[in-house]
Amino acid sequence: MRAILAIDQGTTNSKAVLISESGDIIARGSAPVGISYPEPGWVEQDPDRIYASVCEAIALCLQNAPGSTIEAVAISNQRESVTAWDAETGKALGPVLSWQCRRTAPDCERLIAGGHSGRVEALTGLPLDPMFPGPKFRWLLDRAAHGRRVRIGTIDSWLIHCLTGGRKHVCDASNAARSQLFDLEAQTWSEELGAIFGVDIRLLPEVLDSSADFGTTHGLVGVPDGTPIRSAIGDSHAALFGHGAFNPGDGKATFGTGSSVMTTLPRFIAPRNGITTTVAWRIAGQPTFAFEGNVLVCAASLPWMAGILGLPDVASLVDLAATAEPGGPGFVPAFVGLGAPYWNSDARALFSQINFSTTRAQMARSVTDSIALQVHDVITAMRTQSGGELGTLYVDGGPSRNRFLMQCVSNLVQHATIQCEAPEASALGAAYLAGLSIGLWRDLDAIAALPRSTAVIEPENIDYTALLNGWNDALARSTLRATPVKGE
Repeated sequence: MRAILAIDQGTTNSKAVLISESGDIIARGSAPVGISYPEPGWVEQDPDRIYASVCEAIALCLQNAPGSTIEAVAISNQRESVTAWDAETGKALGPVLSWQCRRTAPDCERLIAGGHSGRVEALTGLPLDPMFPGPKFRWLLDRAAHGRRVRIGTIDSWLIHCLTGGRKHVCDASNAARSQLFDLEAQTWSEELGAIFGVDIRLLPEVLDSSADFGTTHGLVGVPDGTPIRSAIGDSHAALFGHGAFNPGDGKATFGTGSSVMTTLPRFIAPRNGITTTVAWRIAGQPTFAFEGNVLVCAASLPWMAGILGLPDVASLVDLAATAEPGGPGFVPAFVGLGAPYWNSDARALFSQINFSTTRAQMARSVTDSIALQVHDVITAMRTQSGGELGTLYVDGGPSRNRFLMQCVSNLVQHATIQCEAPEASALGAAYLAGLSIGLWRDLDAIAALPRSTAVIEPENIDYTALLNGWNDALARSTLRATPVKGE
């Protein structure tokens, strides 16, 4: 059976998925990655462990599908996480600085104070926030160079480096667009941005289309040497492509550690209202643009709250939340600040309006509601910015399989959501791009016509005024800077 081997390298797990010519998932494999927190607000990973987890996931996947012929390898990856390696030995020179890492907050503040925020956002579509890699690259170079020839890049470029035995230093346009060093309209690395962040752009990978020739495998156990790598794309972009959200206004919300809400655009539109503009994907040299809102903490708050309440798992937390009415205490999951559309690094996680009558169920409900409320705020900002209506809205990621959570999303945004049975939307999108490159699928219409198992969740007519008022009150409290009390 002809198949695409899709790698989906995420924040907490690496997955490998075999996808047939008919678009069916043949086999799956998964392996954990691991995250470390060396200091408060610092989040990093081991680049060698990331690649090892990819190899483990591939081995498990291939065990479940003997006899399949791998036509090509596809890559989707966690975005805004970056690393550095030695150009001569190929060895990693530092940690992966995670997209969650806030260690560069002081650098962002200095750049903002220096008047660079407007120009950076105009060129890249991204705000000056520690989530994005510009200052992270500088941090790595300050500690990794030491006279060495250094290469730097996003996770797709690191994986391609490893998969090709060090033969390639390339990335795709969607990952480049999240680097803060890429001029969106010119579609090239920017000398001006390199000067702002203190990064020599010659150290960055060559930027290719999302569906392109990224080299061939070398030394990957279980995969013949010379197997072509024919796509690379950021995981959120891959999910949008995997759903077939090709029409302007179509969008998706991915739920995981954080959340990404994206809507496809008819052309480049400059960002406003706390929403970023990005390259959704690039094919045959032509970029498709999208609006995006990045929620920093989404489902990550669920196991945390389950532990606080002494519940055995997230499913028990959601079941408890479903017994409470909305509109109780407010909860803001600003554990690492707030992303879109607020972009406030100083925000802090908190509960508000708790009293002696507050129940465990209400506390659980406030945490689950915070997922839908953040998506509501992002989509409201997108609607305001575009002046148009949403098209088809898909949901994906592990939490999207929970009917209660997704009903809350549909209710708050007052728009139907399309719940997809297969949780591997990112892997599917990357596989479709690789298949497009080798002619497995003819064009976007052929990909859109592939069968997908979905369920439609229609919004209910519920008055959420009290819930939104409580949420806005909690947001206001979360974003207040603490003022120390002076001693006598």
